[in-house]
Amino acid sequence: MEVHDYLRILQARWKIVAVTTVVAVLAALGVSLLTTPQYEAKTRLFVSTSSGASVQEIYQGNLFSQQRVTSYTELLEGTTLAQRTLDKLGLGEMSAVDLAGKVTASSTPDTVLIDTAVTDESPERARDLANALSDEFVVMARELETPEDGGPPTARVVVEQYAATPSAPVTPKTTRNVALGLAVGVLLGIALAVLRDRLDNTIKDRNAVEELAGTGVVGVIPLEKARQEEPAIVFADANSGDAEAYREMRTNLQFLEVDNPPRAIVITSSLPGEGKTTTAVNLALVLAEAGHSVVLVEADLRRPRVTKYLGTLGDAGLSNVLAHTASLEDVLQPTRFDGMWVLAAGGLPPNPSELLGSAHAREVIEDLRSRFDYVIIDAPPLLPVTDAAILTNIADGALLIARYGKTTREQFARAVGNLRAVNAPVLGTILALTPTKGRGTAYEYRYYYSSDKDGAAPAAAQTSTPATQRVGAPAPTAPAAQPAAQAQTTASAPVEGPARPQNGQHHVEPPATQAYPAPSNDAYHYRAAEQFPPAPQPASERYGSEPYQAPQAYSAAEPLSRPVVHAPRRPVNDSGSESGEER
Repeated sequence: MEVHDYLRILQARWKIVAVTTVVAVLAALGVSLLTTPQYEAKTRLFVSTSSGASVQEIYQGNLFSQQRVTSYTELLEGTTLAQRTLDKLGLGEMSAVDLAGKVTASSTPDTVLIDTAVTDESPERARDLANALSDEFVVMARELETPEDGGPPTARVVVEQYAATPSAPVTPKTTRNVALGLAVGVLLGIALAVLRDRLDNTIKDRNAVEELAGTGVVGVIPLEKARQEEPAIVFADANSGDAEAYREMRTNLQFLEVDNPPRAIVITSSLPGEGKTTTAVNLALVLAEAGHSVVLVEADLRRPRVTKYLGTLGDAGLSNVLAHTASLEDVLQPTRFDGMWVLAAGGLPPNPSELLGSAHAREVIEDLRSRFDYVIIDAPPLLPVTDAAILTNIADGALLIARYGKTTREQFARAVGNLRAVNAPVLGTILALTPTKGRGTAYEYRYYYSSDKDGAAPAAAQTSTPATQRVGAPAPTAPAAQPAAQAQTTASAPVEGPARPQNGQHHVEPPATQAYPAPSNDAYHYRAAEQFPPAPQPASERYGSEPYQAPQAYSAAEPLSRPVVHAPRRPVNDSGSESGEER
């Protein structure tokens, strides 16, 4: 891993580092507050031997004292001296082992000094123990160094410095403990963040999606909280980050296969809850925004959600057409969005896979393909059922969705494998519900659109079609075959419904929307398409037949020249007033 990888992990999992650091600091502070304060009293002992007359004797005596210091250090920490000290002070509640554990003796190398320290909860008792211990050791050393014949002792110990009453405890050191807790918390938090990232097998970048699917990513949809309340985006006045992401996806779809772009597209995912229905709805809406006629097929015959998101009826639909109880013209429903129609799921059948795999299902998709520019199919997830794989074989291909931070690599690989197993084409992948914090995407989109929002509002109000004019538009019908004699007379007449535009022609605007009446519970009674009011006039008749000319970009190197108007100058008289006579 490189430095930027660690920075990415810290940016993504900073909460783990923060929580771990706070816990470590609080733990260090809690331990410091709960620890009983300990006071330390120190004394210093001096060890010497009887010096001789010569320099060599003095040197040997000094070496002998240094050797004795090492031995005396061990004796000071022993239980024998501790018991003699307790007997002198009369402390019966403390044992010799406890006192020996509180005594610390140390000496500086090549010196004859011994530093003794005694710790205790009471500063006065720590002072008394240290002084009494030093006095008893002086007596004990004299006894040990005195020969049996009663001669002078070979070494002598003197208390060079007695202990004073300590004013501050030596433990706990709260400041040091909190600083150590902070350092340990940060290091431990970074370690946990890296470990969590290494163990996390969910998909969180487009490189992983492209690697597993073997195809490119056609769209990255950011997470917008507004989609939880209103899944459908009104693209007419939408400037959010996800709206621009869908527009980018629309552009990418046009370049999947330039010669033969896909028109019947299946939207599916690995498991439920990954945003496939919301993506299908908004993909259909963004295609309709570009002037295409789009039908959204609710092919999830197990858990349909399209009709709920768009507010359309779901009593009759695809299942009724596949069961030969209704015709396609009867169940197609217009929506409140121009150019977009919905084929609801209808009644939930007991055998969805058999219905979707029938020959009649292929005929229905081909019929819709002939009526509309795009057929967007909301299919069930791939791992629980096989419906999506069946539909992908009928359609031009599938767009597979992976949800950021939820879809695992194994689940996504299995979903791709299910499509590959039946030779179903995977057109591309979509990484949905990605976090937008820190990316700046939403800010850029809102910035560019907010600058033109005031000026674009009046123009949009003039070009929008009133809702009252869209009510009663008929469902698109497939163009019927005409005799040869009538083909010449009707060639210039516009075809009813959203027929496919030819080369050099403008796109014919699809019929508008209206609410579809609910069928009765006894049997389905459908209205014929001829009973609907006629569709609005084509866009070529409303906006003219001249092709649209894109504006040329301004160049800084060659500025546009402006015409100069030479106006006659009017003379001014001497008094400053204007005169009508020329000089």
